[in-house]
This record gives sequence, structure tokens and C-alpha cells, in this order.
Amino acid sequence: MRTQHGITVVAVAAGVLALTACDPQTESPSDRDPKPAGSAAASSAKSGKATLPNMIGKGLQSAQDEAQAAGFPLLKSHDSLGRDRNQVLDRAWKVCTQTPAAGSGVDTATTVDFGTVKLEETCPDAEVSAPKPAGDTMPDFVGQGMKAVRGALPSNASITVEDATAQGRMVLQESNWKVCAQTPKAGATLSGTPVAFRVVKTGEACP
Repeated sequence: MRTQHGITVVAVAAGVLALTACDPQTESPSDRDPKPAGSAAASSAKSGKATLPNMIGKGLQSAQDEAQAAGFPLLKSHDSLGRDRNQVLDRAWKVCTQTPAAGSGVDTATTVDFGTVKLEETCPDAEVSAPKPAGDTMPDFVGQGMKAVRGALPSNASITVEDATAQGRMVLQESNWKVCAQTPKAGATLSGTPVAFRVVKTGEACP
């Protein structure tokens, strides 16, 4: 009888363990699906108002860290020189402007936008606007960043870009080049005709 009783107890215990393993309500918190990325940021963004520090002149990475520490998790940045460059390495950029401006009582759900330039560049006196999307006529793109110019043209446009100097350099990263000449000229009708640009690097003078 003792042996049979022991077997019965073991069998019952095994059954309970099996049912427990199958019951989703008994799983530990660590076994459950994690919260979607950004959920903590979204929650803190609804917390109310806080003081937004002045980050102008600081490195972009430092500015972002300080803004988040102050309770502002929603951040973005853009190129203050209108060249449509991406801030891939935040430590290589510095803050020229911030929106909203520094102050107290700022809604923490507000997205803080940093206008930036690279560390070796000078902040412009005023933000340089990226070229507006081209309509039916060719805009004047001379002096503007080639990457931003390409983005302003229709996605199906046929575009040729070449070095305006006699060096014949390959234009590999268009964000580092500016337009010196364009074909067709500004004001011409855009009707699917191929577009051509002659460019130099941003810090160079057009020939």
C-alpha cells in the first residue's frame, strides 16, 4: 500500500506541474513579451511640463542626452545649412538652433528639434531652407546642396551630376557637393527632359 500511495502522489504532482506549465497565467514576468521599444519614452512624454535647457552651442549628442535627462524623450535634428545631410554620427555635429526655445513650463510631449552643422562648420545667421519640390518649371538650384536638389526633383527624373572642375572627380556623396550650373536653366518647363548638374565640393568656389 505504501508503494502504491507513493506512486499515486508522484503521478498527481507530475500532472499539476504539467498543467502549470501550460497555463499562461502562471508564467513569470521575465517570460512575457517585452514592451514595444519606445513605450517608456511615450509614457514619460505624457508626464506634463518641465524646464527645457538651452542646448545651443553644445554637441548634438550632449544636447540630446541633456534633453532626455530633463524629461524630453522626443527628439529630432536637421541640417541648418539646408543640404539635407543626415546626422549619422551625433558627436560630429553641434547645435545651432532648438525648437522650442529653452524655458520653463514646456510640454514634455513636445518634439524638440535641433538645427545642426558639423563641428568644423559655422552656424548660419539664419536657417537655410532646403529647396522646395520642383513643380512644372525648373527652379534655380545654383549654390544649393546636390543631395537636397535631387530630393526636390521628381522621383522619376533622369539626373546627371559631374564635377565642374577639370579634375573629373567622382561625385560619390552628394551631400558634400553644391550646384554650380544646371541644365535646363531656371524657369524652363520640366516635361521629363533629362536634367544635368555641374558641381563642386561645398567649400570650393565654382569655376
